[in-house]
Amino acid sequence: MSGIDFHVHVTPPEISANWRKYAEKEPYFALLAQNPHNKYAGAEEVVAMLDEAGFERAVVFGFGFKDMGLCRMVNDYVIEKVREFPGRLTGFMSVAPNAAGVEQEIDRCRSAGLKGVGEIYPGGQGFTLDNKEETRAFTGVCIERGLPVIVHTNEPVGHAYAGKNDVGLRQIERFIAHSQGLTVILAHWGGGLLFYEAMPELREQLRTVYYDTAATPFLYRADIYRAALALGLGDKIIFGSDFPLLPPSRYLPALQTLPDDARERILSGNARRLLG
Repeated sequence: MSGIDFHVHVTPPEISANWRKYAEKEPYFALLAQNPHNKYAGAEEVVAMLDEAGFERAVVFGFGFKDMGLCRMVNDYVIEKVREFPGRLTGFMSVAPNAAGVEQEIDRCRSAGLKGVGEIYPGGQGFTLDNKEETRAFTGVCIERGLPVIVHTNEPVGHAYAGKNDVGLRQIERFIAHSQGLTVILAHWGGGLLFYEAMPELREQLRTVYYDTAATPFLYRADIYRAALALGLGDKIIFGSDFPLLPPSRYLPALQTLPDDARERILSGNARRLLG
């Protein structure tokens, strides 16, 4: 089964080997790094995962730190590894949306071949997602450069887990409303925002919004895929595993139950169209 995994984390060896040092000044990174379920993967492990899963390509990105120096560090690693594995890896860049120098780092990474931005963390990088003044420069340059952005989201109800925050659907909606023209991939099914696409005005407002499937086995029953298809969102769902948290194999039993055309769109067709 061929596919594109759109949500894969890579970590430079220097950070994975010395995570406590970097966690001292990055509270959100510390929260996730201390979780016993946390894992690290380098580019070589990602390529091995793709081979095992029968996938052709992964979209990879480093951790979204508050410190732009650390963002540049993980971006350098992604740039290096995308050049080493050009047929298997597509790189996205990590930036802090409200940091000084964000436009310059975006242009540097874009010139080096990276194709998008993310995953950004509204609850962990020290910016307010729905504050237009805080995100205007960031979203403006992404729209001008035609760069899609992956945004971390989580469902506002249900069980607690490391990294779950109180950034709700209202804030996400406002961010999208004042960022029209920006292509957005809302991670983890958009925290459930996709279900509001049954509202005509939301369907129009969210026309450039996609949803990835990262962490589905931990969050939803398998019939969420059919629920999304029933809402007419088959062209907006993008497969993402959240590797190394989960491998693609955890998702495939549910995907195998879908009609062939829907499964193909989710596993690769939508991602291929989005990446051009």
